[in-house]
Amino acid sequence: MHKSGLFVGLATLDFLYLTPQIPQVNEKRVAVDYTVAAGGPATNGAIAFEYLRRLHEKSGSTQLLASVGTHPLSTLIRADLEVYGVHCIDLDPQRPDPPPVSSILVTPPRGDRAVISINATHAQGAWKPSFSALLDDVQVVLIDGHQMAISQELAQVAKAQQIPIIIDGGSWKAGFERVLALADTAIASANFYPPGCQTHEQVMAYLVELGVPQIAVTQGEGAIAYYTQGKQAQIPVPQVSAVDTLGAGDIFHGAFCYYSLELDFVEALTQAAQIASASVQQFGTRAWLNGYDGEMGG
Repeated sequence: MHKSGLFVGLATLDFLYLTPQIPQVNEKRVAVDYTVAAGGPATNGAIAFEYLRRLHEKSGSTQLLASVGTHPLSTLIRADLEVYGVHCIDLDPQRPDPPPVSSILVTPPRGDRAVISINATHAQGAWKPSFSALLDDVQVVLIDGHQMAISQELAQVAKAQQIPIIIDGGSWKAGFERVLALADTAIASANFYPPGCQTHEQVMAYLVELGVPQIAVTQGEGAIAYYTQGKQAQIPVPQVSAVDTLGAGDIFHGAFCYYSLELDFVEALTQAAQIASASVQQFGTRAWLNGYDGEMGG
């Protein structure tokens, strides 16, 4: 089966450090381990999608639409994407400024993380591709909301071409309501609160009111609440010993995009939860790819 995905949003450079404790003010600590990788919701999702496509020997491709630029740090993002087979379409190919950079401290025993970063506010796309040509061979589109203006235009074209649009709702961003109104699926994190919403039940009701056909709200290691065809229910998440939870939601979205092309909504959510749970058992956002064969703990 042919599977091609387009992932639209944020590309960062992530510096991850594994440390027993978060440093106090004016304290220096030596990390136990560290890693550097391209990051961002759309980026990590694209890498997960492409990995699963290759793992299952499906034809197709994976593209990331993001602002990267020409800064020396940007070459590290490009190199990482190339290693994992994701083609980057740069929304600002002449941008000389450094890309968004994140510093993440991961602490045992639960893999909790502290993150400081710059999002795509200062890296909005300046170049607009031909959306019809871009979507010519695409079966699924994921939007993380970090390139909102371009995402809205792209979503309108994708909707007209009947290409499924999946929203990664990590946190609320201005203008999200216009993109969500075009979505086929919205998967929100526990930190996603549209205006006027204070509970997950209100978030679900808000998305239903917007007319989103398929909705899920993830809650870390808690059960996934979902809505489809007028029915609400929950899916349990595999309970594992987490080493690093960074990027688990992004990986969940990428896996969901992959499985949504061959499974129904609930089955795709279930498979995505399996993969996200596997990903948190190792340090970093890439280690789970080494030898994962579709089995828990693989």
